Amino acid sequence: MKKWLKNVSFVILLLKSCILFGQDLDAKKIIVIDPGHGGNDSGAIGVNNLKEKSITLEIARSISELAEKKHSKTVEIYQTRYSDTLISLRDRARIAIALNADLYLSLHCNHSDNPNARGVEVYVSNQRSKFLDEATWFGFQLQADLNEKLGFESRGVKFANFQVLRETTDFMSSVLLELGFLSNKDESHYISEYGNLQRIAIAILSLLKIP
Repeated sequence: MKKWLKNVSFVILLLKSCILFGQDLDAKKIIVIDPGHGGNDSGAIGVNNLKEKSITLEIARSISELAEKKHSKTVEIYQTRYSDTLISLRDRARIAIALNADLYLSLHCNHSDNPNARGVEVYVSNQRSKFLDEATWFGFQLQADLNEKLGFESRGVKFANFQVLRETTDFMSSVLLELGFLSNKDESHYISEYGNLQRIAIAILSLLKIP
């Protein structure tokens, strides 16, 4: 069913169906993975013409597939998009809120005019909420794990007013991950390889507290 999850109206319909058929969503950890950009918004473009929208979608797919194969009894992962389509920032947040998600993770790749810029950045909302401390702690764990397991340099956990964070922070832990610089030759090459995308997905999934 998840493959056809395209917009907020479908999410609401899904939730109504779960209630009608007695499915207990609270029995599982609900995680929304948001592959940044999509459609006519390619996001950053790497030195090898690698598009951010394609990388974020592939990582999200890998996380979803791994979770479904190995952790289907304990976690339910949804994506804000499952194909090369553009979903508005507001609708991305609405999907997570409608699903009553425990975690919202927005995936991105970075870009800089400085070709030597490298590493991962993690952002959380700059607004106070009861979920902010948990989100910040998850952000620190995320960058530390990507550094330890995959060798990405850590650029820190930062606070920002990005719309997807602003509109979800009162409802769940929400984090935005800038995963490497497509403008950096080494990182762009690393991210372009499918096997490395799988390693990134595994590293992220391992932090979701799944037994």
